[in-house]
Amino acid sequence: MRTPCVDAGLISPLVQLLNSKDQEVLLQTGRALGNICYDSHEGRNAVDQAGGAQIVIDHLRSLCGRTDPANEKLLTVFCGMLMNYSNENDSLQAQLINMGVIPTLVSLLGIHYQNAALTEMCLVAFGNLAELESSKEQFASTNIAEEMVKLFQKQTEHDKREMIFEVLAPLAENDAIKLQLVEAGLVECLLQIVQQKVDSDKEDDIAELKTASDLMVLLLLGDESMQKLFEGGRGNVFQRVLSWIPSNNHQLQLAGALAIANFARNDGNCIHMVDNGIVEKLTDLLDRHVEDGNVTVQHAALSALRNLAIPVVNKAKMLEAGVTEAVLKFLKSEMPPVQFKLLGTLRMLIDAQAEAAEQLGKNIKLVERLVEWCEAKDHAGVMGESNRLLSALIRHSKSKDVIKTIVQSGGIKHLVTMATSEHVIMQNEALVALALIAALELDTAEKDLESTKLVQILHKLLIDERSAPEIKYNSMVLICALMGSESLHKEVQDLAFLDVVSKLRSHENKSVAQQASLTEQRLTVES
Repeated sequence: MRTPCVDAGLISPLVQLLNSKDQEVLLQTGRALGNICYDSHEGRNAVDQAGGAQIVIDHLRSLCGRTDPANEKLLTVFCGMLMNYSNENDSLQAQLINMGVIPTLVSLLGIHYQNAALTEMCLVAFGNLAELESSKEQFASTNIAEEMVKLFQKQTEHDKREMIFEVLAPLAENDAIKLQLVEAGLVECLLQIVQQKVDSDKEDDIAELKTASDLMVLLLLGDESMQKLFEGGRGNVFQRVLSWIPSNNHQLQLAGALAIANFARNDGNCIHMVDNGIVEKLTDLLDRHVEDGNVTVQHAALSALRNLAIPVVNKAKMLEAGVTEAVLKFLKSEMPPVQFKLLGTLRMLIDAQAEAAEQLGKNIKLVERLVEWCEAKDHAGVMGESNRLLSALIRHSKSKDVIKTIVQSGGIKHLVTMATSEHVIMQNEALVALALIAALELDTAEKDLESTKLVQILHKLLIDERSAPEIKYNSMVLICALMGSESLHKEVQDLAFLDVVSKLRSHENKSVAQQASLTEQRLTVES
C-alpha cells in the first residue's frame, strides 16, 4: 500500500497539507505520513525529498507549550511520524539531529511529562537518537538529565522504568551527561532500587536490580562523576557501594567490585581505600569464589586489586594483607579474562618489591603456569601479560634462584621472543631481564640463549634504524654480558658486531653513543 502512494505522487501534496491551519487536517496528515514512512524506504525518501521532517519539527516547536488535550494528541502523532520516518536509519536520524529535534523533544518531555502517550513517544525517540554518537553533544547541552531523573522518580511500573533505563544507558556513555545525571540525583534513585529489589526473587526485580547497579558502575566511569561520588571516601554513595561487596547477591558483589575498580583510578583514592580496609573486603570476596566461583565476580575483584596496587605506597601494605596468596588461588583458572587480571595484579604488586618478586619467582607452579600461558596464542592479552610477569620477576628480584627456576621451566625462549615484540616497552623489559640472566647465571642459561638465536636477534635490533634508542642501548648492554660465554662470544665475533657498534658511536642519543663506545672497547679487547 505504501509504495503505490509514493508512485502515485501523493507524498508532496500530503506534505503541503502540513502547512494547513486546521488541526484535524494536521492530525490526519501526520497519521498518513507516519503510516507511509513505517518500514518503507521509498516512503521515507519521498517525505525527505518533500521536506516533511523540517515542517513537523517546526510544528513541534511552535505547539510545544500548549497543554490542551487536542494539542497533545497532535504532538503525539507528530512524534510518532518522526519515529517511523527515522527508525533504524542512521542518516535520517542524523538529519533530525541537525534540524535540532533533540532540544525540542527535551522541552516537550519537560512540559508534557504527565501525558503518558507523549512521554512514551519522547522516550522511544531518545532511545533511538541516543545510540548515535553525534547526538550526545546536543543532549548534553539540554536539561535531559534533570528531566529524565524527574520522570524516573515518578515511575512505579517496571515497564516504564525499563524504558527510561534504555535511554539512560546510551546517554550515560557521555562523560558530560554522566556528571549531569549524578548532579540531578540519579544515583540516589538507583541506590533506592537496589535496596528495594535486593531480596526479591521475582524475575522483573532481579532484572531491575542488575540494570540499576550496572548503570551505577557506568556513571563511575567518568572521572568527574566518579570523584564527585567518592567525596574523599566519606560519601554516602561510596559507603553504600562498599556494603555491596560482602552481600550474598552475586550481581551486587560484581557491581561493588567494579565500582571499587572505577573509584581506584587515581592514587589518592587508592591510598585512602587501602588504608581503610578495602583489600580485606576484596580478598574475602575472592575467597568466596575460588571453587566453582562466579567468573565475572573474580574478574571484577582482581581488576579492583590491580588498580589499587598501582600507587607505590600501597604495594607493601597489600602484600602484607595477603593479596598474592588470595590471587594465586586462581592460578588453575581456565578463563582468559581471570588469567589476564591475575597476571596484571601480580605484576603491579611486585614492582620494585624485591622480596615479593623473589618469593613468587621461586614458586615453581606459578612459573610453569606462566610459561604455559606464554604460548596462549588465542589470547594475546594473557600471552603478553605472562611474558611481562616473567620478565618482572627477574628484573625486580635480581635473584639467581629466580633465574634458575625460570630457566628450568623453559622460560628463556619466551623472553627472547618478547625482545622482538612490536611494543617497545615489552622489548625493553625483555632485554633488561635477559641482561640480568647473562650477568648472574650465564652458565645455566647458555644453551637456551644459543638455541633461541639471541645473538642474531640482537644483531637485527642494532642494525634496524626503526629500533628505539633504549632498545639499541639495552641490546649492547646484553651483548657485553654475553661475552662471558665462549660459544656466544664466538657468535658475536662471527656476525661482525664491531662494525655495527662503531657506527652507533655517532648516534644522536648520548646514552646510545656512550654505550656504543664501551661495547666497542669490550669487543676489541676480547676479539
